[in-house]
Amino acid sequence: MKRRNFLSLTAGAAAATGLAACGSSGPSDTGSGSGSGSADAASYWFLSGPPGEPIRQGAVDRFNKTGQGQIKVTTFQNDTYKDKLKTALGAGQAPSIIWGWGGGGLKSYVEAGQVDDLTDWFAQNAAVKDRLFKSSFGPATVDGKIYAMPAETVQPIIMLYNKEAFEKAGVQNPPQTWGELMSLVPKFNAKGIAPFSLAGQSRWTNMMWLEFLFDRIGGPEVFGNAYNGQKDAWSNPAAIDGLTKIQDLIKANGFIKGFASVTADSNADQALLYRGKAAMELHGSWSYGIIKADGGNFIKDGKLGFFNFPAVEGGKGDPTNTVGNAGQYLSIYSKASDKQKEAAKNFFKTLLDDTEQQGWIESGGVPIVQGSNAKLASSPDKDFLNFIYDVASKAGNFAQSWDQALSPTAAETLLENIAKLFQLKISPQEFATNMNAVIGK
Repeated sequence: MKRRNFLSLTAGAAAATGLAACGSSGPSDTGSGSGSGSADAASYWFLSGPPGEPIRQGAVDRFNKTGQGQIKVTTFQNDTYKDKLKTALGAGQAPSIIWGWGGGGLKSYVEAGQVDDLTDWFAQNAAVKDRLFKSSFGPATVDGKIYAMPAETVQPIIMLYNKEAFEKAGVQNPPQTWGELMSLVPKFNAKGIAPFSLAGQSRWTNMMWLEFLFDRIGGPEVFGNAYNGQKDAWSNPAAIDGLTKIQDLIKANGFIKGFASVTADSNADQALLYRGKAAMELHGSWSYGIIKADGGNFIKDGKLGFFNFPAVEGGKGDPTNTVGNAGQYLSIYSKASDKQKEAAKNFFKTLLDDTEQQGWIESGGVPIVQGSNAKLASSPDKDFLNFIYDVASKAGNFAQSWDQALSPTAAETLLENIAKLFQLKISPQEFATNMNAVIGK
């Protein structure tokens, strides 16, 4: 999953997690309610698969019974969705409601006049805005105006681990430093367990490693300088150090064999973790919901552990810093009809009701609603939920995922070069040179 305009959430400004999981089936039509096939129905595309799809569908089903309009749904897998949406926008046939991650992608829609300005609507509906985390509006805002409705949950990227795999390898505790992490690699490999699962074919999964290494080594300004257009920012010594460290881990057989052909959309990376083929995984907090849905009794039996990305020895970055999504975002297509736009806005008012909040909590997420942490105490997943709440709310800096922060053009170049870096086809210096060439584009 990915995100938006480069965002910093200071400690206490954010709180929580979420689960817009990558899809596993799509596209499929699931329009519901009378009149959902009519021309007046607002079309709504979003990601398929657990845990998000049934929760989103439930919100639509409840709205369609209110008589305030109709929503017709189509679902897609993560990567399919991005391609389909890009094509639809180019052809002038996008859905009435555009689900996304805000940030750089949203900015490109705004610049192309493809989404409506919602600033005045939020001013007229202050109660809708005031109940959500203030931090969630950062990625929805372009040049001081709001172009999207924040929704769902906050999603920091975290480390997950298989406690049983740790026992088999004689490892007591998860690594707290990069040095400790590297020292565990041969121990797991000696037992025939991959140290880390990785869905390398999806590329953005590899990116998470660089996001944390850059931050832990040099702080948020390392990527921040590239985002802000500073010349040759990717050649920063901290960046080169981070790029070198990830290739050191790859060369040490730190990742599952054949990681470059593993896909995130199939949730194969989480399966490697709960089946004991891999000991650890760096992934979004939505992974908990996927493992809960697909992993049998793995969570119930207490086999899943979690921790924050380790500190890097001598690094300048605050080890409480995190990266991820401050929410998910719904925009209104500028070419939708007046009736479709009205239905969309009415739908926005109903989002994150008690039923939807409970759905996200049950799937392992904390909704972006003020005070939602009060609902966590009775959850069987409270240990994980409170961990996520703490990671998000206590982070010295909460950065947005790079591919959501950057423009679509720069993001694609980034992902292409990350794939080559992880396949050891380019050096850290070549990566930096290639990325320096698209700064500001």
